[in-house]
Amino acid sequence: MSSPEDSAGDGRDKSEPTETTTGEPDHARYEGGSGPRLSPALIATLVTIPIMVIVGFITYAALKSSDQQQTPVDSYTAATSADAGRCATLMAALPESFEGFGAKQVDGDTATWKGSDGGDPVTVRCGVDRPSELAPSSRLQTVNGVQWFITDTIENRGQAYVCVDHRPYVALWVPVSGGNSSITDVSAAIGRVLPTGPLDFG
Repeated sequence: MSSPEDSAGDGRDKSEPTETTTGEPDHARYEGGSGPRLSPALIATLVTIPIMVIVGFITYAALKSSDQQQTPVDSYTAATSADAGRCATLMAALPESFEGFGAKQVDGDTATWKGSDGGDPVTVRCGVDRPSELAPSSRLQTVNGVQWFITDTIENRGQAYVCVDHRPYVALWVPVSGGNSSITDVSAAIGRVLPTGPLDFG
């Protein structure tokens, strides 16, 4: 039989809960019912991924916008013998605006008129090389007494021309929204200020 002293034991109530040690460090336990803590590395990853996605989207949009603004005449080779003085005179003589396009902007020997619809600008480049494709059999378009040779056509986007009977050679990009007024008015300016030259078939 156990004695009262044995029943009392060490004086602790057997019904009281006791704490069990699991051996886990304190930082691995749940606190405040909020779940386990995320490691710094995981937090950094979760923050970095959205930033990379945003940067990628911005870069893509910028490149796409740049591509849309680049027209064929921008890549034409400049003639080494171009007359800078005559090109400056032409830039000044070109129309200040076209219907549906913004004000003229001049950068060196290039003039542009931005489209109000966000599409390609009307672009004029003075002093480009003679088109290598120009031949006696080439079909030319005459506008206001000025002869144009079509150098590039991009479906649903626009058409590029080079004036071949005046000097210096002048390239023109007309977007699909440009209509006829741009080539008509540019031709008139060329006829007023640039001297005529023979058709050169190479």
